[in-house]
Amino acid sequence: MSNPVLVCALRRINAFKVLADALKRLTQCKEKLSKSGSLLQTVMALTPEVTFRQAILFFTERDFVTGKTCFYYAYCLHKSICFSYLAGESQRCHAESLFTYLQTGAQILCTVLVIKPGAWSHSLARILRKLDLEKFSVVGMKHINLESDIALGLLSSEVKQDPAGLEAHCTYLTSGTALVLCLQRPNAVKKLIDLLGPEDPKLAQALDPFLWRAQYGISTVQNGFYGSKSYQIAVRDMKLFFPEGLCCAECQTLEEEEV
Repeated sequence: MSNPVLVCALRRINAFKVLADALKRLTQCKEKLSKSGSLLQTVMALTPEVTFRQAILFFTERDFVTGKTCFYYAYCLHKSICFSYLAGESQRCHAESLFTYLQTGAQILCTVLVIKPGAWSHSLARILRKLDLEKFSVVGMKHINLESDIALGLLSSEVKQDPAGLEAHCTYLTSGTALVLCLQRPNAVKKLIDLLGPEDPKLAQALDPFLWRAQYGISTVQNGFYGSKSYQIAVRDMKLFFPEGLCCAECQTLEEEEV
């Protein structure tokens, strides 16, 4: 090529989708950039396999700076090339080989599912069957009557901004016994959130009638389920609900988070 290119490495959760969305937004600015004499052109790897092959072409192990999750991404104004490299969900230690990590594949992670009062007592067998079909392993289970402060911690910041909605959610969550499950599988956090669907059962029904909240939810308050929304929240939930530990084999991610 007649002009140099810039190749950068970025890393984060759900890397490919986030990068694709970012590039789409950048494309919308192409007309403005072309007027200034710089045309933005980008290319990204679409799979972890392609990512690995491209990573070893451009980088050595010493080129990487490990640490908190981010995504691999590169761009250059004027005939540039960019690559996305997926490196996983959890925070890694500085001594780890990222090339080895890329070859290892998806990590086994845990997440927490709370089946709210009234939703599990008549449907537990079907819910457990669904979890089994989706390759989840149940590594923790308990019945619990949620205290107000714990119920409050499960609610989103949007709900907390509405006093009436906040009271309705807390009243419902503390109205009976909930079933708390700790689930384990590759990419567990995102997979569970995708299965549950939007918190509004009507919206979930409109998107896909097979979403769990579409099937078991009644309203935005009685929507059947709570699921950890991120890996960090999942770790918090595991420590909150299962301080005694889990009935699964020890793995690196749980050791790192001291669960």
